[in-house]
Amino acid sequence: MPRILIIAEAGVNHNGSMDLAFKLIDGAKSAGADIVKFQTFRANELVTESAEKASYQKSTTDAGETQFEMIRKLELTRENHLELMHYCEEVEIEFLSAPFDIASIELLNELGVKLFKIPSGEITNYPYLEAMAVYNKPIIMSTGMADMIEIRAALDVLVSHGTERDKISVLHCNTEYPTPFEDVNLRAIITMQETLGLPIGYSDHTSGIEVPIAAVALGATIIEKHFTLDRTLPGPDHQASLEPYELKAMVHSIRNIELALGGGQKQPSLSEKKNIAVVRKSLVASRAIRMGEIFSKDNITTKRPGNGISPMQIEDVMKKAATREYKKDDQIEW
Repeated sequence: MPRILIIAEAGVNHNGSMDLAFKLIDGAKSAGADIVKFQTFRANELVTESAEKASYQKSTTDAGETQFEMIRKLELTRENHLELMHYCEEVEIEFLSAPFDIASIELLNELGVKLFKIPSGEITNYPYLEAMAVYNKPIIMSTGMADMIEIRAALDVLVSHGTERDKISVLHCNTEYPTPFEDVNLRAIITMQETLGLPIGYSDHTSGIEVPIAAVALGATIIEKHFTLDRTLPGPDHQASLEPYELKAMVHSIRNIELALGGGQKQPSLSEKKNIAVVRKSLVASRAIRMGEIFSKDNITTKRPGNGISPMQIEDVMKKAATREYKKDDQIEW
């Protein structure tokens, strides 16, 4: 079974501080994540100056500022990206950033990022999808707020403009921060697997770690989860993020579930084969049996250990004559 890809979403939880961004990379590496992911955007390319914030952003940031003012403080420059990429290479964790506009797609391509991530909000952005598709790089596409018609339409745009279909993975997602448990709809992972025939993962915005772990049990091949160094820090996403010890616990649990899923064949495991003789039963004499006496339900029964004739063969033994004398509890022999 392929390894579950775990993406630690640093996002904008660096709050515009490179020192904090480096510490987030350290946190993702320490937790055992495969990838640490940031966000790439230019405020003037992404949002109008009068656009309102999402409701969760209003409650976690300065209510008096616009969305434009909020995200402008969270931009990463080209030089910032190079520093973060170099540091990720140094500590041996893969760097990823989700572009939120066409200029950012071009920047990340220029910097040599090997994998593209489409955030949920861009799934209906035809020019954006077209601009990304031409590079024919592996793509992970989040699908928050989307239905299956919109997901298929986005895939059609990507494929028709240059991206090979088998390079695309799709993440089930809900964009509410934090997502109410009743709105998670994990069974959509199964629907998407059956309908799309592509690797399906899950981008989680719930509180806690149980939902992404459950997603892995349902077959998710990629898990993405926001994390922060401290949930009390100011900023739009900190409150709905894991702290480092929680991220580490999530990764540890996912790796355990990954092992536990196995290959799907129902057969004795290597670890339990030694228990077969101990806990199964064999055919034994229920009382003393004379040589030549006919085996019947009156003189044989089943008892542990299971290293003799299996009780499943009792019909083959019945009505045969004993070829020797048996004491009580002796195993019956052919």
